[in-house]
Amino acid sequence: MSEDLLAEALSEPRLITETGLDRRIAEIIEPVMTDLGYKLVRVRMMNQNGLTMQIMAERADGTMTVEDCETVSMAVSPVLDVEDPVDKAYHLEVSSPGIDRPMVRKSDFQRWNGHLLKCETSVLLDGRKRFRGKLVEVSQDGFTLERDQVGYGEELRVSVPFSALAEAKLILTDDLIRDALRADKLAKAEAANQNDAEDGDDEE
Repeated sequence: MSEDLLAEALSEPRLITETGLDRRIAEIIEPVMTDLGYKLVRVRMMNQNGLTMQIMAERADGTMTVEDCETVSMAVSPVLDVEDPVDKAYHLEVSSPGIDRPMVRKSDFQRWNGHLLKCETSVLLDGRKRFRGKLVEVSQDGFTLERDQVGYGEELRVSVPFSALAEAKLILTDDLIRDALRADKLAKAEAANQNDAEDGDDEE
Protein backbone atom coordinates (compact mmCIF):
# COMPACT_ATOMS: atom_id res chain seq x y z
CA MET A 1 0.00 0.00 0.00
CA SER A 2 1.47 3.38 -1.01
CA GLU A 3 2.15 5.99 1.68
CA ASP A 4 -0.66 8.24 0.39
CA LEU A 5 -3.19 5.40 0.48
CA LEU A 6 -1.95 4.36 3.91
CA ALA A 7 -2.37 7.90 5.28
CA GLU A 8 -5.83 8.13 3.74
CA ALA A 9 -6.91 4.77 5.21
CA LEU A 10 -5.62 5.68 8.67
CA SER A 11 -7.30 9.11 8.68
CA GLU A 12 -10.75 7.87 7.56
CA PRO A 13 -13.20 8.71 10.36
CA ARG A 14 -15.49 6.12 11.92
CA LEU A 15 -19.23 6.41 11.26
CA ILE A 16 -20.04 4.63 14.50
CA THR A 17 -18.28 5.84 17.64
CA GLU A 18 -18.53 5.12 21.34
CA THR A 19 -20.30 7.02 24.11
CA GLY A 20 -19.43 7.68 27.75
CA LEU A 21 -16.36 5.94 29.18
CA ASP A 22 -15.76 3.93 25.98
CA ARG A 23 -15.54 7.21 24.05
CA ARG A 24 -13.02 8.65 26.53
CA ILE A 25 -10.84 5.54 26.12
CA ALA A 26 -11.11 5.73 22.31
CA GLU A 27 -9.99 9.38 22.37
CA ILE A 28 -6.92 8.41 24.42
CA ILE A 29 -5.78 5.39 22.40
CA GLU A 30 -6.75 6.22 18.79
CA PRO A 31 -3.94 8.76 18.13
CA VAL A 32 -1.36 6.30 19.53
CA MET A 33 -2.67 3.49 17.30
CA THR A 34 -2.82 5.70 14.19
CA ASP A 35 0.82 6.72 14.68
CA LEU A 36 1.74 3.01 14.65
CA GLY A 37 -0.26 2.33 11.47
CA TYR A 38 -3.36 0.74 13.04
CA LYS A 39 -7.04 1.64 12.80
CA LEU A 40 -9.31 1.54 15.83
CA VAL A 41 -12.47 -0.44 15.09
CA ARG A 42 -14.16 -0.40 18.49
CA VAL A 43 -13.61 -0.02 22.23
CA ARG A 44 -15.91 -1.69 24.71
CA MET A 45 -15.75 -2.10 28.48
CA MET A 46 -17.28 -5.47 29.35
CA ASN A 47 -18.12 -7.18 32.63
CA GLN A 48 -16.24 -10.40 32.00
CA ASN A 49 -13.25 -11.72 33.99
CA GLY A 50 -14.11 -8.92 36.40
CA LEU A 51 -13.79 -6.03 33.98
CA THR A 52 -12.35 -6.26 30.45
CA MET A 53 -11.38 -3.43 28.11
CA GLN A 54 -11.82 -4.88 24.63
CA ILE A 55 -10.02 -3.02 21.84
CA MET A 56 -10.68 -4.12 18.27
CA ALA A 57 -8.03 -2.98 15.81
CA GLU A 58 -6.69 -3.66 12.33
CA ARG A 59 -3.97 -2.58 9.95
CA ALA A 60 -4.85 -0.22 7.10
CA ASP A 61 -5.05 -3.24 4.76
CA GLY A 62 -7.50 -5.04 7.04
CA THR A 63 -5.09 -7.65 8.42
CA MET A 64 -4.23 -8.16 12.11
CA THR A 65 -1.84 -10.75 13.52
CA VAL A 66 -1.23 -11.90 17.08
CA GLU A 67 2.02 -9.87 16.99
CA ASP A 68 0.04 -6.79 15.89
CA CYS A 69 -2.31 -7.24 18.87
CA GLU A 70 0.70 -7.40 21.21
CA THR A 71 2.20 -4.27 19.61
CA VAL A 72 -1.02 -2.30 20.11
CA SER A 73 -1.39 -3.60 23.66
CA MET A 74 2.16 -2.53 24.62
CA ALA A 75 1.69 0.89 23.00
CA VAL A 76 -1.64 1.83 24.60
CA SER A 77 -1.01 0.40 28.11
CA PRO A 78 1.37 3.17 29.30
CA VAL A 79 -0.91 5.90 27.92
CA LEU A 80 -3.92 4.37 29.68
CA ASP A 81 -1.88 4.14 32.91
CA VAL A 82 -1.09 7.86 32.72
CA GLU A 83 -4.59 9.05 31.73
CA ASP A 84 -6.25 6.47 34.02
CA PRO A 85 -9.82 6.66 32.58
CA VAL A 86 -11.02 3.53 34.44
CA ASP A 87 -11.13 3.70 38.24
CA LYS A 88 -11.17 -0.09 38.72
CA ALA A 89 -8.78 -2.92 37.85
CA TYR A 90 -9.38 -4.33 34.37
CA HIS A 91 -7.97 -6.76 31.81
CA LEU A 92 -6.82 -5.33 28.48
CA GLU A 93 -7.77 -7.42 25.47
CA VAL A 94 -6.68 -6.40 21.97
CA SER A 95 -8.15 -8.40 19.09
CA SER A 96 -8.85 -8.30 15.36
CA PRO A 97 -12.43 -7.44 14.30
CA GLY A 98 -12.96 -11.06 13.18
CA ILE A 99 -14.65 -12.25 10.00
CA ASP A 100 -18.21 -11.35 11.12
CA ARG A 101 -16.88 -7.91 11.96
CA PRO A 102 -18.49 -4.64 13.01
CA MET A 103 -18.76 -2.20 10.08
CA VAL A 104 -17.62 1.20 11.29
CA ARG A 105 -16.20 3.06 8.26
CA LYS A 106 -17.51 3.76 4.74
CA SER A 107 -14.60 1.74 3.35
CA ASP A 108 -15.85 -1.32 5.30
CA PHE A 109 -19.10 -1.18 3.33
CA GLN A 110 -17.28 -0.74 0.03
CA ARG A 111 -14.92 -3.59 0.82
CA TRP A 112 -17.63 -6.07 1.81
CA ASN A 113 -20.21 -5.10 -0.81
CA GLY A 114 -22.15 -8.20 -1.89
CA HIS A 115 -22.20 -9.81 1.57
CA LEU A 116 -24.92 -10.26 4.19
CA LEU A 117 -25.13 -7.88 7.10
CA LYS A 118 -27.44 -6.85 9.88
CA CYS A 119 -27.77 -3.27 11.02
CA GLU A 120 -29.68 -1.00 13.34
CA THR A 121 -30.61 2.61 12.69
CA SER A 122 -31.10 5.50 15.09
CA VAL A 123 -34.35 6.54 13.36
CA LEU A 124 -37.23 4.58 11.83
CA LEU A 125 -36.81 3.67 8.15
CA ASP A 126 -39.83 2.05 6.49
CA GLY A 127 -41.34 1.68 9.95
CA ARG A 128 -38.46 -0.25 11.51
CA LYS A 129 -34.95 0.14 12.92
CA ARG A 130 -33.46 -3.31 12.38
CA PHE A 131 -32.54 -4.67 8.97
CA ARG A 132 -30.83 -7.71 7.58
CA GLY A 133 -29.88 -8.42 4.00
CA LYS A 134 -27.31 -8.43 1.25
CA LEU A 135 -25.27 -5.28 0.72
CA VAL A 136 -25.93 -4.44 -2.94
CA GLU A 137 -24.94 -0.80 -3.33
CA VAL A 138 -22.69 1.69 -1.53
CA SER A 139 -22.47 5.45 -2.12
CA GLN A 140 -20.87 8.37 -0.29
CA ASP A 141 -24.09 8.95 1.66
CA GLY A 142 -25.29 5.45 2.47
CA PHE A 143 -25.90 1.90 1.32
CA THR A 144 -28.69 -0.31 -0.02
CA LEU A 145 -29.66 -3.70 1.38
CA GLU A 146 -31.61 -6.40 -0.42
CA ARG A 147 -33.52 -7.97 2.43
CA ASP A 148 -33.45 -11.74 2.89
CA GLN A 149 -36.64 -11.61 4.98
CA VAL A 150 -39.31 -9.32 3.54
CA GLY A 151 -42.45 -8.63 5.55
CA TYR A 152 -45.89 -8.10 3.98
CA GLY A 153 -46.04 -4.75 2.18
CA GLU A 154 -42.31 -4.12 2.55
CA GLU A 155 -39.98 -3.27 -0.30
CA LEU A 156 -37.28 -5.81 -1.14
CA ARG A 157 -34.63 -3.11 -1.05
CA VAL A 158 -34.02 -0.54 1.67
CA SER A 159 -31.62 2.40 1.53
CA VAL A 160 -29.86 3.31 4.76
CA PRO A 161 -28.13 6.71 5.07
CA PHE A 162 -24.82 6.56 6.93
CA SER A 163 -26.10 9.44 9.08
CA ALA A 164 -28.88 7.17 10.43
CA LEU A 165 -26.64 4.18 11.18
CA ALA A 166 -26.33 3.09 14.82
CA GLU A 167 -24.71 -0.33 14.39
CA ALA A 168 -23.78 -2.73 11.59
CA LYS A 169 -22.16 -6.16 11.49
CA LEU A 170 -21.36 -8.74 8.83
CA ILE A 171 -23.17 -12.08 9.04
CA LEU A 172 -20.98 -15.17 8.87
CA THR A 173 -21.52 -17.14 5.64
CA ASP A 174 -19.36 -19.55 3.62
CA ASP A 175 -18.93 -16.83 0.96
CA LEU A 176 -17.77 -14.33 3.57
CA ILE A 177 -15.25 -16.77 5.07
CA ARG A 178 -13.86 -17.54 1.62
CA ASP A 179 -13.56 -13.86 0.62
CA ALA A 180 -12.09 -12.83 4.00
CA LEU A 181 -9.42 -15.53 3.80
CA ARG A 182 -8.63 -14.55 0.22
CA ALA A 183 -8.36 -10.84 1.13
CA ASP A 184 -6.11 -11.70 4.09
CA LYS A 185 -3.85 -13.83 1.90
CA LEU A 186 -3.57 -11.07 -0.74
CA ALA A 187 -2.80 -8.39 1.86
CA LYS A 188 -0.08 -10.56 3.43
CA ALA A 189 1.45 -11.29 0.01
CA GLU A 190 1.44 -7.57 -0.81
CA ALA A 191 3.09 -6.74 2.54
CA ALA A 192 5.75 -9.41 1.92
CA ASN A 193 6.46 -7.99 -1.57
CA GLN A 194 6.76 -4.51 -0.12
CA ASN A 195 9.24 -5.72 2.52
CA ASP A 196 11.30 -7.47 -0.17
CA ALA A 197 11.37 -4.27 -2.22
CA GLU A 198 12.49 -2.24 0.81
CA ASP A 199 15.23 -4.78 1.58
CA GLY A 200 16.39 -4.50 -2.04
CA ASP A 201 16.58 -0.70 -1.71
CA ASP A 202 18.69 -1.07 1.44
CA GLU A 203 21.19 -3.31 -0.35
CA GLU A 204 21.84 -0.82 -3.16
